[in-house]
Amino acid sequence: MDSRDAAILVIGFGFVVILIGVVMYAGGLGWFGRLPGDIRVERGNTRFYIPVTTMIVISVGLSVLLAVVRRLL
Repeated sequence: MDSRDAAILVIGFGFVVILIGVVMYAGGLGWFGRLPGDIRVERGNTRFYIPVTTMIVISVGLSVLLAVVRRLL
């Protein structure tokens, strides 16, 4: 991979990050982190949160993204 290909890859990742930021700012990911299967315990002043399902979704998404990038390169 030469520097031109690496630059295009970095620009692409930057575009994706900006797109996700805009969607989050607009409230499009309000459900994310509150999926069924996420453990949330609130008692008094104590809050305990384990995002099990959210982490599984992120893991699958990143695995698919990396597989696509590897196949393209």
